[in-house]
Amino acid sequence: MARPYIPGPKQFVFAAGDGKDRQVSVGDPQEAYVQFSAFFRERQSATYTIEDVSASQRLALMPGQGVIARFDVADPHRSEYLKVHRANRYMPSAMLFFENGYAGLDHFGQWFTDLADLDATPEARGAARAATITTEAAAIEAVARIWANAGIVDPSDQFYVFFDSHDADDDRAERAELLTLIEFLGLERVDTPAEAADGEVWVRTETRLDVAYERWS
Repeated sequence: MARPYIPGPKQFVFAAGDGKDRQVSVGDPQEAYVQFSAFFRERQSATYTIEDVSASQRLALMPGQGVIARFDVADPHRSEYLKVHRANRYMPSAMLFFENGYAGLDHFGQWFTDLADLDATPEARGAARAATITTEAAAIEAVARIWANAGIVDPSDQFYVFFDSHDADDDRAERAELLTLIEFLGLERVDTPAEAADGEVWVRTETRLDVAYERWS
């Protein structure tokens, strides 16, 4: 569960492997984000880390590998890894970490406990992620997360459109996960209209998903 943000001062340590670590004391997540943005822009590094000193948690942005990693030393030691295909994903992950720490990134994407899992094909990663979801409630939440990232409701209000305007080469891992979850939940997938982008997935609206979507919209 995401922890509420307790007003500052709060201490973070920013590092980029150049020996010029920066310790900051901030009053709120936005101030932390502004300071880290400046730190990020000032350097060219394969890895940037943000350490939340009091919570014993750390976020690592690794543009050199196309990976984001999160670590929680206190509860107990946990580490998870996320494959990143777009450079604009790094800074939003930092903001989520400043707001709610390790748990703030729970729904940011497909996390894996083994870094080696990220070497699999996107389709294999998606299938592996879906295989870890074994309850209807968890599947609905996962579908809602995927929809919230790039989904719309068709103007007719009859269909959920996933990966709106995306090409088939985009979001391959999440599409593979979604297709498995659609089958698991017994949702009705419909043919994509001829004018739609070839990466879109259309699903008939259903009451079970509406409540979850409200939380994500």
